[in-house]
Amino acid sequence: MTTFHTRYSEGISHAKIILIGEHSVVYGKPAIALPLSEVKTTVTIEQTYGEPSSIKSRYFDGPLSSMPKNMQGLKHLILLILKTLNKQKEQFKMTIKSDLPAERGMGSSAATAIAVIRALYSFFELELTQDKLLSLANVSEVDMHGNPSGLDAATSASSQPIWMIRNKELKKIPIHLDGCLLICDSGIKGKTSAAVASVRNLLKKNPHDTKLLLEELERLAFSARNQLSNNDIVGLGDTFNKAQEQLQKLGVSNQKLDKLIALSKDLGSLGSKLTGGGRGGCFICLMPSIKLAKKAIPILKHAGTTTTWIQPLGITITEEVN
Repeated sequence: MTTFHTRYSEGISHAKIILIGEHSVVYGKPAIALPLSEVKTTVTIEQTYGEPSSIKSRYFDGPLSSMPKNMQGLKHLILLILKTLNKQKEQFKMTIKSDLPAERGMGSSAATAIAVIRALYSFFELELTQDKLLSLANVSEVDMHGNPSGLDAATSASSQPIWMIRNKELKKIPIHLDGCLLICDSGIKGKTSAAVASVRNLLKKNPHDTKLLLEELERLAFSARNQLSNNDIVGLGDTFNKAQEQLQKLGVSNQKLDKLIALSKDLGSLGSKLTGGGRGGCFICLMPSIKLAKKAIPILKHAGTTTTWIQPLGITITEEVN
């Protein structure tokens, strides 16, 4: 009787939210993103024998070779890693479990890619550098989003807030701020690729005014960095509100987001804005206290938000409120 040794590995990543700089980061402007370490994606791999490699997720359960069109970026990534490592003949079952809602601006695709890469390298017991991790994650992100900034992957792979200027600067930054973020799902799927394409077209049609909007978002990102490190919660709220105005002018907000954001400010938010690609997805509210955030949640849910999360600033624990 033949005894098989079954290998097993696990890779973990987490959600992210962009505090400021979405869209402008694509054009070389700075952005700040925050990891949500308790909103996780976990990928497990178990060796199999005598059957083709398979994937199990909330979207698909079947052979790797038959992954659907909306998962082609992930399929491409897995096959590339297997080819690069000369492991095409390996057989395994990969299970993907995620707390992240898809298409909500929380970095679901990047978090999945990061967790898959970590799980595969662990499965084959190979060293994985941070540079290699982010380079591979970009493969999937290009397939998903066309021209990703790299911010989602960098933040999903980090345990600390990230300051990024595309192809120039990537560093962890401190946050020392009283209050918390209330993160709200608008209930509408975000349309990142369409929003990015829309800004690109706007830049072609009206380069002068569009560049001014991007430059204002750049100025606001620098302001936000100082406010985050100096406990200037009122100033940061004002910065969030001004950033949302620029994003509206870029055409990446929508009527429901605008309505919910206005309501959140009536409920005590010092500043609210969309986060991520926009045209749906999530928005963030800067609340002076967790108590006030919790008080606002049922009213926002009545108005149309779905899942909400409370993120104390400067603390890694995220509280989900259903």
